[in-house]
Amino acid sequence: MGNGGHGRRGFARLVHATRYSAAGLAAAWRGEEAFRQEIVLGLVLVPAAFWLGRSAVEVAALIGTWLLVLTVELLNTAVEATVDRIGAERNPLSGQAKDLGSAAVFMSLALLLLTWGAVLADRFLA
Repeated sequence: MGNGGHGRRGFARLVHATRYSAAGLAAAWRGEEAFRQEIVLGLVLVPAAFWLGRSAVEVAALIGTWLLVLTVELLNTAVEATVDRIGAERNPLSGQAKDLGSAAVFMSLALLLLTWGAVLADRFLA
């Protein structure tokens, strides 16, 4: 488990923080089917963003919404792991924390769909 590079400075801190980030991404890939699905979705969305976007801002918005989904998925996974670490017994707050994380993923996916829909409509219906 990483400690975020506490006690380190400069380049050494960056190297250690990068290792911890890579470990987190690898854990998400191994343990979270939704994360794997969203990565595979990116294999389609990223090239499509370069084709569809008419400006650098549009391309960034299209790719950025996908990255946001990944980010929120990672945070949701962290919440779930923390809740599961605390204990297996049923607790309304544990369920609420997991539900809120899931809702955050849903909202980020809604933003992705809204953004892609708006760019598609502007490109093909305008």
